[in-house]
Amino acid sequence: MKSKIIYHAPSHLTRITTHWNRFLIIMQPEKTTSIQVSHLRPGAGGEEPLFTEARNPAMDMLRAMRPHQWVKNFLVFVPVFTGHQVSLLHLSSGLAAFLCLSLCASALYLINDVLDLEADKIHPHKKNRPFASGALPPQFGLAAAPLLALAAMGCALWMPVYLAGTLIVYLVLGLNYSLWIKKIAFLDVLVLAVMYTLRIVAGGAAAGIPISLWLLIFSVLFFTSLAMAKRYVEAAALPGRNRSRAKGRGYGVGDEKILGALGAAFGIASIAVLCFYAGSRKAAELYRSPSLLWAGCALLLLWLGLLWSKARKGALSDDPIVFALKNKASLALLCAVGAVFIAAGWI
Repeated sequence: MKSKIIYHAPSHLTRITTHWNRFLIIMQPEKTTSIQVSHLRPGAGGEEPLFTEARNPAMDMLRAMRPHQWVKNFLVFVPVFTGHQVSLLHLSSGLAAFLCLSLCASALYLINDVLDLEADKIHPHKKNRPFASGALPPQFGLAAAPLLALAAMGCALWMPVYLAGTLIVYLVLGLNYSLWIKKIAFLDVLVLAVMYTLRIVAGGAAAGIPISLWLLIFSVLFFTSLAMAKRYVEAAALPGRNRSRAKGRGYGVGDEKILGALGAAFGIASIAVLCFYAGSRKAAELYRSPSLLWAGCALLLLWLGLLWSKARKGALSDDPIVFALKNKASLALLCAVGAVFIAAGWI
């Protein structure tokens, strides 16, 4: 609707510009000025000016790539530290694997957000993502995703061939997850756990370090518990009983009960595996004081208890990784776990 009115803009607005066919009204900060507004949004009086914040497409694209999620890719360094093979060569190999996985993960995030566009628009938190909010057109994501994947594979060509193979499996699994696996209850969380574990495998492949079967089993069980915590929060947050199923997901109202039970069970099973490892011959060969690992098991069990306690109280964010990094008690427990494992290897 076009009409001409005189609008007395507040003094904190600073200049006039346009973005994606929307007019932003910005005034000089020294005083209130009268200007003409030609783009209006119907409001209570039918002539409410449309104001929006100026956006930077490059920053919006970076936000869509979710660099804050790259912290998950530090799992590539797990084989280096658990195998006690810390060296400049192995750390640099891990850094290369971190870069490759970050590019692959961002490519998958872009595709997933484009496919989930309609569902994200009605989600209380995801509606603020660049594509769902309209800050970026979906075509940008579809164009950038293959470029990021190709860049990752290009970097992997300079590394051992097993890294490239792991990245291909990660991309194929992630793409299938976005297309159909995420709609199948319980299969989705297992696939997410495998994708977490593939990060560890990628780190071992890049550094040429064999991955212990103990570590693989623990990783799948532990990250299945975390993935179920994420789904638990989503299922528990379904608005009322008028929506039996989350849009684009395989979980509905009431599923949080079984998710909570299974998630806790997988978490306890992962700690049990870690306890068996602490008493194994393998641990005795790698650690000077393997008995200290029992303290690490107890601390990690406390961390899982804290995570699920927050989830059941509705105090856990959609992503357990956000909780792990922002909650002070969580950070303290995780740092303590790391300190115990380091001490077990050196004392």
